[in-house]
Amino acid sequence: ASCSLLGVVALADEDWVRLTQSQFEPVEITPEFWIVPTWHEPPAAATKTIRLDPGLAFGTGTHPTTRMCLRWIAKQPDAATKFTRVLDYGCGSGILAIGSAKFGALAIDAVDIDPAAVEATILNAEANHVTLNAGLPDKVSGHYQTVLANILATPLKVLAPLLCARVAAGGSLVLAGILERQADELKSAYAPYCQLAVSDSEDGWILMTATL
Repeated sequence: ASCSLLGVVALADEDWVRLTQSQFEPVEITPEFWIVPTWHEPPAAATKTIRLDPGLAFGTGTHPTTRMCLRWIAKQPDAATKFTRVLDYGCGSGILAIGSAKFGALAIDAVDIDPAAVEATILNAEANHVTLNAGLPDKVSGHYQTVLANILATPLKVLAPLLCARVAAGGSLVLAGILERQADELKSAYAPYCQLAVSDSEDGWILMTATL
């Protein structure tokens, strides 16, 4: 029989808050658009920022899927048309909804199955001085010029008819949480409703979009 010895080691005093904060730096989405923790000053080049601290809800800007969605939002040339009405499905921290607001979205619904995510979205929206409607998925109604969903491939496939039905004619569907090797299965799942294409990639993850 074998046994392991456990011991207790005293650690030197640390400023654990400062140590944790030091691990999170501003995140560049484009040269002008940054995600900035509240304890940092925005970079000089930033003309638009999202103030967001790491929390329990997914979406702090450090993951490639979040960055790709935000890049897509930032690079839309016709924001006045794209963002008349926006749906962020599976909103997590609310970062995509907030990003849409920063680029001119007029009406935003942000929904999640997790009540903690809904609460995080409300608080983050207030901290960024943007207006949105956050709630559970039953809050979704009508059609949207842009539907954003940064979840995972399996639920995205299941949600194909629901998400596509919410996109207004001529509107955009933007999907993330998809690995490069999953592109064909997503295309097949959405083929009855729209033609998905890969529009961005980063670190093995892809962004897939369609115009309905």
